[in-house]
Amino acid sequence: MSTVYINATHETEIRQLIQSAVQREIARLELALATARKRLIPFEEKYGVSSEQFMRAMAAEDLEGGDDEYITWAGEYQLMQRLEQKLSQLEGIEYGDSNLLYPDKSPS
Repeated sequence: MSTVYINATHETEIRQLIQSAVQREIARLELALATARKRLIPFEEKYGVSSEQFMRAMAAEDLEGGDDEYITWAGEYQLMQRLEQKLSQLEGIEYGDSNLLYPDKSPS
């Protein structure tokens, strides 16, 4: 989890802008993640295994499409994992009171 502290003249407005930008990025990542998951479904249905099982136990020789199919499936799965990680990081952002960082400063 990360905490963002904003120390600006118009702190409330800046905080709203940052939160809005983070929410837009979360929405974009959720859409990309849903798309990535949909692209994994045909592989999982064709071979009757989850992508996690595929990554742990299968090799290109196990797939009808050989190297090309393996690379595509593995790439889609790794993309999904990266998207999930970024999404988790953004969803974990908290916004702290900058006055806690600088208690002796008077508000601008």
